[in-house]
Amino acid sequence: MPTVTPAPVFSGVVPPVATPLLLDGTVDHASLERLVDRLIAEGVSGLFALGSTGETAYLTDDQRVEVLGTISRAAAGRVPIIAGAIELTAPRIIEVARRLVAAGAQAVVTTAPLYTLNSAAEVADHFRAIAAAIEVPLWAYDVPVRVHSKLGVDLLIGLGREGVIQGVKDSSGDDVSFRRLVAANAAAGHPLQLLTGHEVVVDAMALAGADGVVPGLANVEAAGYVRLWDAATLGDWETARSEQERVNRLFDIVFQPQGLSGDATGVGAFKAAMHARGLIDHPRMADTVQSLDPVAVERIVGILDELGLLPVASA
Repeated sequence: MPTVTPAPVFSGVVPPVATPLLLDGTVDHASLERLVDRLIAEGVSGLFALGSTGETAYLTDDQRVEVLGTISRAAAGRVPIIAGAIELTAPRIIEVARRLVAAGAQAVVTTAPLYTLNSAAEVADHFRAIAAAIEVPLWAYDVPVRVHSKLGVDLLIGLGREGVIQGVKDSSGDDVSFRRLVAANAAAGHPLQLLTGHEVVVDAMALAGADGVVPGLANVEAAGYVRLWDAATLGDWETARSEQERVNRLFDIVFQPQGLSGDATGVGAFKAAMHARGLIDHPRMADTVQSLDPVAVERIVGILDELGLLPVASA
């Protein structure tokens, strides 16, 4: 009989890997390899490639494949990789997803359709079409701030029961909806793995029943999130809360830039901190995204120093 490969499990800390860039805007593969090694050394249990933190919307299809290939080679099978196939509609997503699977992705995550105006029934068919066309598990990415539509609890549970999607990466910021999704998932027999992207309330989401977290801040330091999740898994909520408060102070780096776009502020702060710690060679943002000013960078460095994160310690 042929060997059946079990579906990868994504739980615990699964950071969305940032995409380091060289000064000319091309992918900095050497820094990316070091970053992956660092994340794994700090104890993460999976990697989310080509998400918002990875600036995937600014990359060409060929660059996305290059990035995924480097992440896959650097990970070398130590942790599973889920890759974002973020495109307008199902046919385009399928093309990208197949290339990413060939480059090493063990699961694919995507959003509801972009730009188009669809009903809930059409969104469900969108996910069904993608799942039927790829050979790895499909995840739903709920990020209404970017997609401008919210994936409903009934829709997600229905797709989970059908076996269309394996899990949900929830970046809605809607904690009431996520709590309802956790409860509905439990009542349905847990057909879905549920990851929260709300990185400043991970302790609360773990207590509510989340399976894991996808924290962009883990690119700056993953070890704190790993300690937080390990404590929550053991039911040590005092330690979990303490680690969460420490992480939240580090998260203050995203509030230092002023007057910039959401992409420039969030990912820009992460990259400035990563560069200050020596984790990547350049803090360059994708083309058309503004860089942080020296004052913001100085404030970010001050927060890192306050938390004892300078210089970077060996993993």
